[in-house]
Amino acid sequence: MQYLAVLEIREDGDPILRQVAKPVAKITKRHRKLIKDMIQTMHAAEGIGLAAPQIGISERIIVVDTGDEIVALFNPVIDEMSQDQDIDVEGCLSIPGKRGYVQRATEIVVSGWQEDGKPVRYRVSGYPARIFQHEIDHLDGVLFIDKLVEVKVEEDSEGE
Repeated sequence: MQYLAVLEIREDGDPILRQVAKPVAKITKRHRKLIKDMIQTMHAAEGIGLAAPQIGISERIIVVDTGDEIVALFNPVIDEMSQDQDIDVEGCLSIPGKRGYVQRATEIVVSGWQEDGKPVRYRVSGYPARIFQHEIDHLDGVLFIDKLVEVKVEEDSEGE
């Protein structure tokens, strides 16, 4: 049985959340374990996405639970964004207790590397597109609170 770690999630105010993460030059065994730990951490926190800076690692790595699959991407880039935008509620594991309305593209094309080092492209729409945009923002030091249209403070917070 392989040991998986539930990692500490950094919260708003931690300087790493405001840094632009470094590209991953080569995917190593350490990165493959990190992906497993990130997925474990995301699920333990009841989140639907997690970016490496949120666990204190300034590298361009995200994991996203689309509802149909869990996607791990290295060096993700949004190649296309639809002109159509919608406003919906977002939360963040790094900003517990706060949710707010954010405007995002309704469809995107995102590319990156899979954990086996092969390039991949996804066309996603609806809520999964929102999650990818949110997580990629983390890699650029941007938090959803920077894009708020309206704030909503709740007693019971849900993950991003």
